[in-house]
Amino acid sequence: MRQNPARRAALLDAAIEVLAKEGSRGLTLRAVDKEAGVPIGTASNYFNSRDTLLTQAGARVYERLIPDEATLTQQMVPTGDINTVVELLKETVNRVASFPTGYLALLELRLEATRRPELREVLTKRVRVDMDENVSRHLASGLPGDATAVQLLQLALSWLILEQLTLPDILTAEERDKLVTEAVIRLAGR
Repeated sequence: MRQNPARRAALLDAAIEVLAKEGSRGLTLRAVDKEAGVPIGTASNYFNSRDTLLTQAGARVYERLIPDEATLTQQMVPTGDINTVVELLKETVNRVASFPTGYLALLELRLEATRRPELREVLTKRVRVDMDENVSRHLASGLPGDATAVQLLQLALSWLILEQLTLPDILTAEERDKLVTEAVIRLAGR
């Protein structure tokens, strides 16, 4: 297998795009080559099977969804202010929604994980780590809300993002922001 990390990342990014556009049934090594604009057979030099490609694409989506250092640092500022939580979660919704193909690919991967134990294992570990890190950062920051509130907010906002990406005309941006604010107040308010 080839070891060029930049090429591997580009192929995984192409796989994410294919998943978002064509669904998991459309994800083939050839389709990834085409999307990446590389010679046919390139992806097969990096991934020994479609299963390997699916699993690594799942991990790559999460790499790209991780917030930047400034956002992570802001979460650690002990303000105790509910408005800070609201703004952080609005940023999260906007950041994830700004990578629509990544989130749509992730939905495809989650559906595929119901049939592929190895993919399910990768996604389960990644989501669990993400949830645990969100809870830890939140509790360490002194922001309002307990661990259960953080978990409920993560789950509620995941569905809000799903609505935004799959049926974007259901909610306006203002309605979405109001729902985020209300979710925070009702779940994490003191």
